[in-house]
Amino acid sequence: MRPNKNDYPEYSQKYIDLVEGDDIISILHQTNKEMSDVINSFPSSKGDYSYAENKWTVKQIIGHLSDTDRIFAYRALAIARGETQALPSFDQDLYVEKGNFNSKTLSEISYEYRLTRESNLLLFRSFDKSIYQNRGIAAGNEVTVLGIMFMVAGHQRHHINILKQKYLN
Repeated sequence: MRPNKNDYPEYSQKYIDLVEGDDIISILHQTNKEMSDVINSFPSSKGDYSYAENKWTVKQIIGHLSDTDRIFAYRALAIARGETQALPSFDQDLYVEKGNFNSKTLSEISYEYRLTRESNLLLFRSFDKSIYQNRGIAAGNEVTVLGIMFMVAGHQRHHINILKQKYLN
């Protein structure tokens, strides 16, 4: 099943459009494998590489993905469990700036990302499909658990594409 347009914020449409299929757990497994393959194609010496001034490094992108996965998983968990409080937004640029990702090795960042994603997959698999339509407010927008899960997959696909097109070429 795919989310409806009212299951996620309008700005997320660009990410949802990148997701093919409707079995979100399988999709998340596949994008995780693809991202691991892309990350593993970078030599450790290229972890600090950025294709242009003021663009994130490879390590910062991977750190950003870990942060975003954690935040989105928390949102999905909270809404799945019936949270009625609005969940806050976050400033991705501030998180990258404060993440200190470039001080770590590419191997460390990659390992942390893999563990984060595997943990989130365990969480998402634990959800009964009946709660996929649970609604809540995150970052000022109404979302469903399913919408969040598709946003995670689409966001990852977006960064897979960027890494392949801008960083590996």
